[in-house]
Amino acid sequence: MCSPDVMKIVGRQLTGERRLSRRSMIATGASAALAAGLVRSGVIAQSATPETRVRELIVDLTYTMTPDIPIWPGNEPFQAEPVKTFADNGFYAQQVSFWEHTGTHLDSPAHFDEGNITAELIPAVNLYAPLVVVDISARAADDPDAALTVDALLAYESEYGEIPAGAFVAMDSGWSVRWDDPETFVNLDADGVQHYPGFHPDAAEFLVTQRDIVGIGVDTLSQDPGNSTDFGTHITILGAGKYGVEGLAQLDLAQRAGAMIFVGGPKHEHASGGPARVIALNQAM
Repeated sequence: MCSPDVMKIVGRQLTGERRLSRRSMIATGASAALAAGLVRSGVIAQSATPETRVRELIVDLTYTMTPDIPIWPGNEPFQAEPVKTFADNGFYAQQVSFWEHTGTHLDSPAHFDEGNITAELIPAVNLYAPLVVVDISARAADDPDAALTVDALLAYESEYGEIPAGAFVAMDSGWSVRWDDPETFVNLDADGVQHYPGFHPDAAEFLVTQRDIVGIGVDTLSQDPGNSTDFGTHITILGAGKYGVEGLAQLDLAQRAGAMIFVGGPKHEHASGGPARVIALNQAM
């Protein structure tokens, strides 16, 4: 943590046009360096325009945390309060408060399996993985309780090939179109039951025992369908030492096969989970 005096000095040095030009130079240089690296590695073509190709290749699967995002019923919403301001302190800082399982977030094995590893202990190698995206949006449009089944996984494999060991398997149910309307996203009925898609427990069992995945992800509030009463998918995935990511954004922009995913998981002590910055890297076409 920088001292307030240091922060004030830095703030004065980064004001005005000098700050703007420096920011522009850094941003331009970073994009150029990234594009050059992708060209060298063969990920994008020599003829690609850096700005457009980088935007196509790198997909942010993460929602911005605000007090208004969908949350699990009964949980406290995200809160952020400015505690330091430029006017009073010469720099800017907030104090934030949220449940670990808020926004785009990771579930650690310990979340549903007592004694299993917490989020900060998940090996880093498991947070960068081949990305498999299984699209069930057509079924989910007609049935909010639609589940990703073993049959859906086998149909995916018949088109794209077998799910590789060490993969991260994501469900794209199209539910993200509801994100800006928390009421329809959570989709409670008159009895207080949630209705949205998730993984069927049999599909979770198949992925753990037959495909050796590192984790699964959903574009809804839960790995299980919203109307689940036994949380069988949570128990199967997390009990096997895998992790789950809930509340994924923009899965429709990620390739169904061939992409990689990076899950910037939480690393606070004894974490049952926490907000994660999740990024997909598409292949060049």
